[in-house]
Amino acid sequence: MKRIGQFFKVSKKEFFHAWKDTFGESETEQMEAIYDGICLPKRATRGSAGYDFFMPISMKLEPGEIVKIPTGIRVKMEEGWVLKCYPRSGLGFRYRLQLNNTVGIIDSDYYDSENEGHIFVKLTNDTKENKTIELEQGTGFMQGIFVEYGITYDDEAEGIRNGGLGSTTIF
Repeated sequence: MKRIGQFFKVSKKEFFHAWKDTFGESETEQMEAIYDGICLPKRATRGSAGYDFFMPISMKLEPGEIVKIPTGIRVKMEEGWVLKCYPRSGLGFRYRLQLNNTVGIIDSDYYDSENEGHIFVKLTNDTKENKTIELEQGTGFMQGIFVEYGITYDDEAEGIRNGGLGSTTIF
């Protein structure tokens, strides 16, 4: 097995900024408790391909409801690799829990972005059976899988990333 990366928490300053931007003004003590409780992603078994991401807070998602979650996590990985993020299989199977962008792509150069490479996820309860999803703090809700990728022989990309979510789109 190749070892190509490592997960870290974003700084407390970045997390507080992202939390307030997502959920509005919050008490510092509450944000401190959430930040202190963030668990780094990890694999459940030796044979697991995916690193489980854990809920920073408990929440319910009603049918059709959408929520953006600042995970408080960033990942440093070698060039030539990408982290692909998917909903946990069981949640997708039982509830049709979906990532709004279907697959989250975390590039190796995202780590150095202005927001410290903070990984956000936008979840939708896309149930067709009118099921409410209860996600408890500390439970796995998403999995990230490291994948090696290649580039074309004539690739000449020289751009430098300084953001996320569409920041590298060239028109």
